[in-house]
Amino acid sequence: MKELKITMEFWREGELYVIHCPELDMIAQGYSLEEAKKNLFEVIEIQFEEMEEMGTLNEFLEERGFRIIDDILTSQREIIGFDKSFVKLECV
Repeated sequence: MKELKITMEFWREGELYVIHCPELDMIAQGYSLEEAKKNLFEVIEIQFEEMEEMGTLNEFLEERGFRIIDDILTSQREIIGFDKSFVKLECV
């Protein structure tokens, strides 16, 4: 398998650390940042193995904007920032 270049978002929910990969829309958790990261890599590996068996991995990666550049799978969709804003909700 080629190397995969991804973005990881971390946050804490109670005792757990949650990690999200926006390019793949995959998530994992753990009791430390290291455990959450390890668990995310495991989730990605398992999902990729299952998609490979079903013959859908390349289609999934293409839909997510990934291309192979110098033996590294890289998303061509650039994350340019994150925003935390207040939104006024009329329905609540």
